[in-house]
Parts: sequence; C-alpha cells; structure tokens
Amino acid sequence: MQAACLQQSIAPCQPEENLKRALLLAGSALEKGAEILVFPELFLTGFCYEPGLQAGPSAQDTPPYHSLDPFRLLAEKHGCLIIGSIRSGRQNLGFCLDRKGLELRPKIHPFGEEREHFSGGEIISPAYTAYGRVGLEVCYDLRFPEMARSLALEGADFLVTPAQFPAPRRRQWRALAIARAIENQMPHLACNWAEGGGSLMVEADGEVLAEAGSGQTVICADISLSRRDLFRREIPCFSHRRPDVYGRW
Repeated sequence: MQAACLQQSIAPCQPEENLKRALLLAGSALEKGAEILVFPELFLTGFCYEPGLQAGPSAQDTPPYHSLDPFRLLAEKHGCLIIGSIRSGRQNLGFCLDRKGLELRPKIHPFGEEREHFSGGEIISPAYTAYGRVGLEVCYDLRFPEMARSLALEGADFLVTPAQFPAPRRRQWRALAIARAIENQMPHLACNWAEGGGSLMVEADGEVLAEAGSGQTVICADISLSRRDLFRREIPCFSHRRPDVYGRW
C-alpha cells in the first residue's frame, strides 16, 4: 500500500485557508500514487479557542460533518483512504474516510489547554477500512504505550498518529513514533503539522521509510503488511507475552 503523510501548515480558526492547503497537498499525494492520505491533527481548524467562534465552522463541525465533503469526493473518485482529525463539540475525533464510509475514534488524552475545551474519549478500537484495520491515536495519545498496545491486541494492521507536536519536542516525537512501531511490530504513519515538522513513516521493525524536515511537504512510502507478518514470525513477541505476570498489561 502506498501511503502519504501530508505535513500541512495549519492556521487556527481559518478553515477555508486550511482546506485549500489540504486539497493542494492531497492532489500532490495522489499524483505520487498514494492510496492512504494522512493529515495532521485538526488540520481544517487548528486549535481554535477564540470565544466568539467556538460554536461555528471556524472551530468545529457537527454530524454529518460537511467539512469532510471535499474529502468524500476524493475518496469516491480515487478509491483512497483519508485519515486525520476534526473537532465536534468537546471531542477531538480521529477519522478514517473511504468509499465504505466514515469511522470515528476520539482522542483519549487531551493535553494542556486542550483540557479546558476537550473531553477525553473512552473508546479504543481499530477502525475498519478498505485498506485494513487502522489503529488510530491522536497526538498526545502517542505518549501512552497502553493505547497502541490495546490497538495491536485488538487486531490493528498499522498505526496512524495525526498530531500537532511542537518543534521543540521533535526528538521526543521521533523516538516515540519509532518505539510504538517496534513495540507493536506494525507500521506506523506519524503525521505532524508543518509548524512542528518531522513526520515519519516507520516499518514494523523500526526502519524509517520516509521522514520530513520542517515546513509544508508530502512524504510517501510503501507500507507492507507481509513484511510486518515476516518480522512477527522472526520475533514472536505477542505469543511470548505474559499478562498473568504483568497484571492488567
């Protein structure tokens, strides 16, 4: 599967400008042959905290999520899978969108000021798509290994992390993104915003297949579940787990 991380620049409270940027990057990714397109966290609105804008489209969307209509058209026309996150009320909703429809998974761990505007979700399960079972986590969720492990144990085929990690913590972002791939022996598409940079596409054994620098850009790589399966046969960590000793984990 050819996947792309679309490292987009995001302007808070500017959905029209963000949509233009997103569609431009999507077109570039599709020209490169991408079948899976991953956007950063809240790529259409950013973290819009302006008091007078909280109830409107500058800050959030509501069902049936018309802000995603341009991406529904892309998915229908190109048969691609589109992944990112949007705001709905007090939820930061990770989404997977393809011809089959829309799957939503909430961000579990709001961080910092987010906690004043967002509630943490309570559902951790893979999203079922035409390209496999997606283990979707959003930004700060990356710091909690229990989440990625829960997704792996529930049968996720690969991990995806849309994020807005800040540039000063890029080394931590990189280390965590690679660690989650190795720990769970599955590919990881970790897509950061342009202002933070450093988006990564990581193989199940920790090999970095593609990595972005700073600024708005698109990176692509081939994600192979057969290579994942080979690595799991070579080092069968999951069959060697001892949850009876760990307690819950």
